[in-house]
Amino acid sequence: MILINENYPKLPGSYLFSDIAKKVNEFKIAHPDANVIRLGIGDVTRPLPPAVVQALHSAVDEMADSASFRGYGPEQGYDFLVNTIVENDYKARGLDIAADEIFVSDGSKSDTGNIGDILGLDNIVAITDPVYPVYVDTNVMAGRAGEFVDGRWSKLVYLPCTIENDFVPSLPKSKVDIIYLCYPNNPTGTTLTREQLKIWVDYALENKALILFDGAYEAFITEDDVPHSIYEIEGAKEVAIEFRSFSKTAGFTGTRCAYTVVPKAVMGYTKSGEAVSLNKLWNRRHTTKFNGVPYVIQRAAEACYSEEGKKQVKATIDYYLNNAGIIRAGLAEQGLKVYGGVNSPYIWVKTPDKVSSWGFFDYLLNDLHIVGTPGVGFGPSGEGYLRLTAFGTLENTKEAVSRLKKISI
Repeated sequence: MILINENYPKLPGSYLFSDIAKKVNEFKIAHPDANVIRLGIGDVTRPLPPAVVQALHSAVDEMADSASFRGYGPEQGYDFLVNTIVENDYKARGLDIAADEIFVSDGSKSDTGNIGDILGLDNIVAITDPVYPVYVDTNVMAGRAGEFVDGRWSKLVYLPCTIENDFVPSLPKSKVDIIYLCYPNNPTGTTLTREQLKIWVDYALENKALILFDGAYEAFITEDDVPHSIYEIEGAKEVAIEFRSFSKTAGFTGTRCAYTVVPKAVMGYTKSGEAVSLNKLWNRRHTTKFNGVPYVIQRAAEACYSEEGKKQVKATIDYYLNNAGIIRAGLAEQGLKVYGGVNSPYIWVKTPDKVSSWGFFDYLLNDLHIVGTPGVGFGPSGEGYLRLTAFGTLENTKEAVSRLKKISI
């Protein structure tokens, strides 16, 4: 008899964005002439930067020549990309991250989900609420989440991020072992200052806890007091793993490249209290289950750091931030409470009075032909909110805002 992982049936019927896609497809079938503007899923619309495209072409040409052809590469990433990351993302900010602490991968979604492979099932996990669903679902799959009761998982520690606390999570009242932090935040678009992030690093140091810091949107930061890396906080190299991505910054959502930083100073512990290097464990997992990002893709990622590449990537980020500003202003004009969109491509909007997240989603889709993401899909504290993204085209963003001015509920 074939036995299954009985944690999987505990999950809700499908992934949040699959539910949204199903609703949108059903609407399109019923209304084939409707011009639906999608501001829901965080997918990009700008093309790859020219420097990246040129690097792709050059790398493909190399693969066509037996003298320069590449087969299997190092699972952790080619030196040319890893060293470029070290110089530009860390040394340029005065941070001491070594090349063998960086692991190139096919996406931060993959890594934030897979990191649990090296962590024990008895760890108590804390998540901000609302939260990126992958953090929750992968812990459910592993068996750390318990049972789903009244919209919450029984073993997870929820850290509410609401208007009342300015979307800044408070330290847990009970001891936790693993803490997921995503800043700039997906979904709320809000951030933590250095002082606010230091509180979490100090907690982790005091309690031998691990921070899983998702920095996929750090390139969108515009304010000086918002750290681009958790390693800007003293002591973080002892307690934090950082995830970065090229998806939203350079348009790699369909190209797939990211990296994870696991400092050698970060330790986990056996039940007997013996310290074990998480860097070594992740290296073992990574080399066993992953064969590396394709050579041509890594050359493309390297091109993001060239002089022209940096200018082109910044132009793309500025484009999306401009969209975010347009959406923020349009919603504010309607008298709605709006958050995010300053250091992030996400706008978090409070729904009109007494309208639920899914109710507002349905209204926007059916009446205004706009797709958002219902906040409750990100957790209990997301009820009464909706997330919009700035990743659409400028034209569609302006059109969406003109439609949003017709909100009448």
